[in-house]
Parts: sequence; structure tokens; C-alpha cells
Amino acid sequence: MADSAELDLIEISPQATPPVCKILDYGKYKYEMQKRKAEAKKNQKVVETKELKLRPMIENHDYEVKLKQAKKFLADGNKVKFTMRYKGREMSANNLGKEILDRLVEDLEGLIKIDQAPKLEGKQMMMIVSPEK
Repeated sequence: MADSAELDLIEISPQATPPVCKILDYGKYKYEMQKRKAEAKKNQKVVETKELKLRPMIENHDYEVKLKQAKKFLADGNKVKFTMRYKGREMSANNLGKEILDRLVEDLEGLIKIDQAPKLEGKQMMMIVSPEK
């Protein structure tokens, strides 16, 4: 039947009893499958991780700017990585950085879910948050 219609015989599900086959143009079928994949890929959202770098001696206005940026990133559906960077003697007072990160969590309450709690790695303390669903 496929030869007389000048089409291809395509096996859809070989495990079924009896096996399921279709008579159609294989080139057109392949093209449609490629278009479906492209459409699905176009509609998917890629979550990015945005990074905001802070210092322990951050001034109030600078803090508010970083907070506003974080809210914008979270509204776009991205994760935010806060990095507290220490220089020199600031390492001895790393509780100041922890307090600032805790203040950020407090100010963003209701908007975020903490993925990674503040953790000190070398001369940096990092925290990763994602938007609340």
C-alpha cells in the first residue's frame, strides 16, 4: 500500500502486539518533529544565576541599590547569589557580613527561598536564593 501511494511505511511502536505502523511521507514527518522540538525549546525558560557582590562595610544607600537589583532579578525568575567579599582585617569581623546577609533575607522575606545558607569559603561568604513560587 505504501509503495502504491509513493509514501513510506513507518513503524510507530514496535513493542505493541501487533506492531503499529503508519503510511506517510517520512521527510515531512521528520520536518514536523523538528518544528515541534524547536517550538518547545522556544517556550522554555532558562533560569540564570545573577550575582551581587557586597562588602561588610557597605553604606545604607549602596545596600538599598543592591536590594533593589535583587528584587528585580527575582521578579524576572532568576536565582540570586550574594557574595560578601572580605579584605585584610575584615576577615576577623566576619560576623558583620553575616549580619548584612541576614538583613537581606529579612528584607526579601516572602519573595525568596534560601537554596544555600550563608557559608564562608576562603575570603568570601556566599548565599544563594531563588524566587518563591
